[in-house]
Amino acid sequence: MPRVQALDPVRTWGELSIALLDDEAIAELNATYFGRSEPTDVISFGLDPVPPDAHHAGEVLVNVPLAHSHPNPDRELAWYLAHGCHHLTGASDNTPEQRAAMHAIEHAWLDEANRAGHLEGLIGIGYHS
Repeated sequence: MPRVQALDPVRTWGELSIALLDDEAIAELNATYFGRSEPTDVISFGLDPVPPDAHHAGEVLVNVPLAHSHPNPDRELAWYLAHGCHHLTGASDNTPEQRAAMHAIEHAWLDEANRAGHLEGLIGIGYHS
């Protein structure tokens, strides 16, 4: 999580949990936590450290079928992960300006990861929606 750490130097990150979900599961969580009954691409939760001086943890929940429906599902899935991690820093996308700023940073991360060959095969051949 070095990119997240760089955007949020106050917190020391220790653990990240990633859950790969389908439309139904992520829609249920979206309804429970945000009052929206539709599926979404990603949900993230920062978890307060216990005890208070421990490292922070985060959880990123991604919608794999939604990523799989895009022309480049590997990059889309990576973007959901990057976007969820970015939210863990406190970044918000509530306005068009905030959204554009977040997406610019995330796409720069993805371009770097792609150049290093890290995006190929994230979803995999064996995935079935």
